Amino acid sequence: MTQALTLDEAYAACCAIAKREAKNFYYAFIALPAARKNAICAIYAFMRKADDLADDESLPHQERRRQLDAWLSDWRAVCQGAPTSDPVFFAVRDATQRFAIPLTLLDELVAGTTMDLKSAGSAAPDTYATFADLYGYCYLVASVVGLVCIRIFGYKDSAAEKLAEETGIAFQLTNILRDVAEDAARKRVYLPLEDLAAHNVPLQALLQRYPAAPPTLAERALLAAIAERAEQYYQSAKKLLPLIDRESRPALWVLVTIYHALLVRIRRANYDVFSRRASVPLVHKLAILAVGMMRMAVVRLFR
Repeated sequence: MTQALTLDEAYAACCAIAKREAKNFYYAFIALPAARKNAICAIYAFMRKADDLADDESLPHQERRRQLDAWLSDWRAVCQGAPTSDPVFFAVRDATQRFAIPLTLLDELVAGTTMDLKSAGSAAPDTYATFADLYGYCYLVASVVGLVCIRIFGYKDSAAEKLAEETGIAFQLTNILRDVAEDAARKRVYLPLEDLAAHNVPLQALLQRYPAAPPTLAERALLAAIAERAEQYYQSAKKLLPLIDRESRPALWVLVTIYHALLVRIRRANYDVFSRRASVPLVHKLAILAVGMMRMAVVRLFR
């Protein structure tokens, strides 16, 4: 007889996925109290599974869509009370109930992953005409994550919701800058076409450029403009921090600081995101985490 999965085992499985895959996010998770950390890891594991299904290039895009739809159908059944042996579903169901996370937000998370499937199997590249169009994509794949996270972090002022949305935009614009070369190789150009035109960078130049070639002056100017836009959205993160429950602030500070450090490294490399992939060194992440842990210790000492 198979032993039933316990909630602790389900959360442990999610935390293992986050530790293995989350990169920048996991360092922030460590600075959270246990129950909130478990919930964040569960949401991350849910998001990671949806991304993996959407991005599995070993499968035709129709099969990816079929598997994603089947997985989402299974999740919705679990939400209605169906038993499950899937540790991610088990943990996420508990997290959504424990922290009053609207299920519509998780639907939006999955909708964001399907946007990356729209050009799969097509000869045409995946592009966004305007920043407004790109904002819609960033909202689904990043801002919604922020809206879920602040419910786990805790907040009382509704102004936190718009600030969390805009913080997600800052993070996603940073990801887009870091991944320009990798995305172009997959026929995905997230830099708005209106921005390409404004900086005289032809779309085909990005799609067909020699991967390791340094950026041209026009490309540097284009990437600098995107970086400046991201910097403006990071101001929302600063405003969000004091609106979050005190015991969660160190974790949010760690996350924002690591992501902003990535943007700083891209700038210091003079926007050469083609010859090497920008990243924050492990020693720098650990130093940021150490400060976050000290902040958490202070909060616990005086609560």
